[in-house]
Amino acid sequence: MTTQRLFIASVILFFIAVFILSTTPAAEAATNGCEITVEANDAMAFNTKSIEVSRSCKEFTINLKHVGKIAKNVMGHNLVIAKASDLQAVLDDGAKAGIAGDYIKAKDERVIMATKVIGGGESAIAKFNVSKLNAADSYTFFCSFPGHVFGMKGSVKLV
Repeated sequence: MTTQRLFIASVILFFIAVFILSTTPAAEAATNGCEITVEANDAMAFNTKSIEVSRSCKEFTINLKHVGKIAKNVMGHNLVIAKASDLQAVLDDGAKAGIAGDYIKAKDERVIMATKVIGGGESAIAKFNVSKLNAADSYTFFCSFPGHVFGMKGSVKLV
């Protein structure tokens, strides 16, 4: 084959690969609003104050990344979603569960979704069924590690 034919064949293969990768479920989830990555840091802050969940999603994925360096027993973070009206009760019960329970009461029906508690450099993934959200209700996301909610919370909106 000539150099020109090799180049054309390479370009064609590249576009075929792009097409295949763009039609996989993971790529679809990332482009249709069914997934978000949220970063938490050692300054007790998330990098967003709002999560928008598309009504068209059946399942929504939260990727939590702790971009800090401090260990989870000192500066651990999780991400919890609940109705705004349940926030304080979820926090109170979660504090009793302790770090071993990821600061979430076992089988707490008020919790729509929760990641495990992670420390600096770690990540966690959690998914939930979007049908658990009701457009008439107000939802919040927060870190349930004791004392962190003051700087680590935001709204969850069904759009």
